[in-house]
Amino acid sequence: MQQAVLSSSKAYMVALAVPCALIAAVYVAQFGFGLPPCEMCWWQRYPHFAAIALAGAASTARGTRLGDALVRLAGLAMLISGLIGAFHAGVEYGWWEGLTACSSSNLGNDPLAAIMNAPLIRCDVAPWTLLGISLAGFNFLISVASAALVFALLGRRKQGVV
Repeated sequence: MQQAVLSSSKAYMVALAVPCALIAAVYVAQFGFGLPPCEMCWWQRYPHFAAIALAGAASTARGTRLGDALVRLAGLAMLISGLIGAFHAGVEYGWWEGLTACSSSNLGNDPLAAIMNAPLIRCDVAPWTLLGISLAGFNFLISVASAALVFALLGRRKQGVV
């Protein structure tokens, strides 16, 4: 039983730590390295925000059915972010067509001037890559693997194994 609790603790930790680390990394990329997010980049962030909230709430109910359910939902949110990242990476690599719409949220007092002076942030161009993998691609790889790990660790808890 001790090993099952350890497995559950690892799931809780992964469900909270990975989205926090990924959100921190994209904010460093955005504000530290000047890589503003496109619309699809934002779409990938929203499930991570949800995962952080769910995993944080799960920490208050650690080891209960409610806590495990919240961690599973956090894992699902991570998986959703990863799948959005896969779609976005496919757009960046030219595997399929992305969205044609763009948006701006801060129009200020002169909406026309704000629109005309807003930087163009394209979803179909990766602003940064490492070994040919874009930020969206890394989000896919990390988020899907982490979600699978959360589900596996909680499944092992159910079986009573680490």
